[in-house]
Amino acid sequence: MEELQHGLLIQPWSWLQLSEESLLAKAYITTHKGYALLLSDLQYVWHEEVDTSVVSLRAKELNKRLSATPSAFLSHLKDLMCTLLEGSADTRGATFSCEHMPDGLTLRVRSDLSGLPFHWNFHCTLASSSLVSQHLIRPLMGMSLVLQHQVKELASLLRLKDAEIQDYQENGATLSRDRLKTEQFDENAFLEQFVTENLLEACSVKDGKPFAMKLQNLYVAITKQEFRTGQKRHASGDSQASDGTSSHETDGRPLNQQEQQSSSAPTLSVTETLNMDTSVPTQRPHLSKVKRKKPKGLFN
Repeated sequence: MEELQHGLLIQPWSWLQLSEESLLAKAYITTHKGYALLLSDLQYVWHEEVDTSVVSLRAKELNKRLSATPSAFLSHLKDLMCTLLEGSADTRGATFSCEHMPDGLTLRVRSDLSGLPFHWNFHCTLASSSLVSQHLIRPLMGMSLVLQHQVKELASLLRLKDAEIQDYQENGATLSRDRLKTEQFDENAFLEQFVTENLLEACSVKDGKPFAMKLQNLYVAITKQEFRTGQKRHASGDSQASDGTSSHETDGRPLNQQEQQSSSAPTLSVTETLNMDTSVPTQRPHLSKVKRKKPKGLFN
């Protein structure tokens, strides 16, 4: 299950509009392990993580006419969730709905599989505080620090540009177009004005759509760095243990190994991140009846 936890951590959030329900969602599905899913309405966070044995049992309960391996059902679920999380208008005939339950949230999926009806229910319960911290609080704090450093770096560049322009002017250079003339950059005045003009919008997060649409490059970069840092701490602990020394306690986050592909450069394609399954090939359903410089890459 550690692979599912690690895989889910580095997924971007997507914004979903299901009937009158707006949700943030992220998912990680592999055909050989199972899946992990997070949903949030910005008041609560719900989570489900299941292995192939649970998938097999639930598939038999919900799809009595279908006979297929768990990997085949997971492959179909992966395709459906990619379509949903990418916000594609073509849902391949699938429908999604959610229902609030006393003990959580159920995401229902209805589609066809090889000509037969396919049903699936994601039964999500309230996420633990540590999970919310790992997937939201810690990454958001890291993103805030990165953006603050970016502002400082840009302010320094503007001051250097002002000094460069002043040097040109002192040596007789003049503007060919007056409309290009700018005032010297005042960082404090700029920040004060910027906060005043944008505070209302910044405090109106609404349903989380701007966060899901604009900041996921940075979110994935932060969570991947968290994952790499955790791997290093885990490797260091293993090394100390093998030398006969006691390893330091970690912060409780899952730090075991995942495939190297998971910790590569940030990629925001939901299809690519959901399909980071490099183990056994996907089995086709066998049915019983029918067949610090310029970190611009983080902010583009």
